[in-house]
Amino acid sequence: MTRIILVLALLGAPFAPSYAQDSILGKWKTIDEATGKPKAVVEIYMVNGKAHGKIIKLFRSADQEQDPVCDKCTGTEKGKKVIGLEILKGMNKDVDEWEDGTIIDAESGKTYDCKMWLEEGKLMIRGYIAFFFRTQEWIAYKG
Repeated sequence: MTRIILVLALLGAPFAPSYAQDSILGKWKTIDEATGKPKAVVEIYMVNGKAHGKIIKLFRSADQEQDPVCDKCTGTEKGKKVIGLEILKGMNKDVDEWEDGTIIDAESGKTYDCKMWLEEGKLMIRGYIAFFFRTQEWIAYKG
């Protein structure tokens, strides 16, 4: 019996990475689409049954402001520090997707409707207005 369990465990090992991240909760690294370089780390957590996310780290070059504020944001986010800024708000789970929430683009200050889902270990984030949308891939962060 022990041998059967060992064989099954060994056969399953090559497939383990595809199941490594099965929850949206945790830390995710965002990637700059133009440069392919890491941009920020967003931590996703639950508040009253809804998923929210805030920026906890920025990857900035030496010539960039290391602790910027969101001067292009509107409302209560205007002038807040980007590190600590809650950019994902009110995401509801619907089967295998999260939807009905919003996401803020900290660079432009614009707020978009948002949908997110897991795909091959990556978190897919879609910000949209009506039929216009942009989808980003976020990867699990282990820092």
